[in-house]
Amino acid sequence: MIRVALADDQVLVRAGFRALLEAEPDVAVVGEASTGEQLLALVRSEPVDVVLMDIRMPGGDGLWATEQIAADPALAGVHVVVVTTFELDDYVARAVRAGASGFLVKDTEPVDLIRAVRVVADGDALLSPGVTRRLLERMAVGLREAPGADRLAALTDREREVLRLVGHGLTNDEIAERLVLSPLTAKTHVSRIMSKLHARDRVQLVVVAYETGLVAPGWQ
Repeated sequence: MIRVALADDQVLVRAGFRALLEAEPDVAVVGEASTGEQLLALVRSEPVDVVLMDIRMPGGDGLWATEQIAADPALAGVHVVVVTTFELDDYVARAVRAGASGFLVKDTEPVDLIRAVRVVADGDALLSPGVTRRLLERMAVGLREAPGADRLAALTDREREVLRLVGHGLTNDEIAERLVLSPLTAKTHVSRIMSKLHARDRVQLVVVAYETGLVAPGWQ
């Protein structure tokens, strides 16, 4: 069962999300919050796998709440999907910097919202290659100031190749097909890379692949 918390200051939005998600047999909404502060209290008192997080809220906005979750080791299993009315690259970049695992706009199709919850709960990233490319290009200056290839010293050659493919937006199944591996082996490689790089989720692996030069600006 995937346990979801809803954070939005609009009651109707939360009610719509709840009705949609609770119709799924493998999803349960365990709580709601209308402010960032309420959301933090909720995730610290209830087991939560995924938060659907609005950006603009009183009492600590969604980006602030996401940062607090990402910084708390006790909440390492909580994955945030930012859901907003505004499809702006700046919001995407800020959300990823804050520690979000995904980004959706509120007019997303219901089936895509449900898929997003499942994908993120499974530890994957909710960024298509096109969105990833735009995001990383926007973040380029800040990323290039970070330490470079030294961060990859702990990785094997195979793990570096897997990380490069993660950076290109490939799923575990696609990586397995590309490298002629089993899907389980590909998933194991990704898990080990995350552990070695102390990455919270797949989005952070994409950023590392970019900042270390495994994925160059403007890749297709």
